[in-house]
Amino acid sequence: MTPEDIAGTLTELFSAEVVKSIAPGSWQVETADFRLLVLLSEDNTWLRVLLPIMPLQEATAFITQFLEANFDDTQETRYAVYDDVVWGVFQHNSGTLTNGDFANAIARLISLYQAGVHDVFNNLVETRIREIIKAAKQQGQSLEATMQNLDRFYAEGLLGDIDQNAQGREQVLAAWQRQLERLWMEI
Repeated sequence: MTPEDIAGTLTELFSAEVVKSIAPGSWQVETADFRLLVLLSEDNTWLRVLLPIMPLQEATAFITQFLEANFDDTQETRYAVYDDVVWGVFQHNSGTLTNGDFANAIARLISLYQAGVHDVFNNLVETRIREIIKAAKQQGQSLEATMQNLDRFYAEGLLGDIDQNAQGREQVLAAWQRQLERLWMEI
């Protein structure tokens, strides 16, 4: 892709009002929701697209899940960390990059941005539930006994919010039940 192709594709995907050339070989797309950066290397052989996802401080607990997502879920894009920010990144040789692949990569980056920490949080929760199931099964507990223990932990205040009302507690326990039932036979 040439710089002209890149600028044209960005304008097609967004609008001329939000696509700004910030330097030769560099563009910024600033919308109400996000700021996307597109950078060509000095020799125009490599293209990098960057989208800040969240401050690193907010993501620290999920770094393992972000790296696991890089392995399985992010396809041609990646999570990266730079300057205390978690970024969505796409890099490609500009000479072999097609408009379609460029547009798909941008769509994928926007999807990572929109998911934020939601998907990696769910992966962390599922990992923890799997650990609970393994421990329960090693102790010879049934699904029902495991649920009774969780119910007791919530009733005694060992789990959950101390100010949680009965309806909130029931919703949380119903979510536990669904997840335990979904994963129980897999482990």
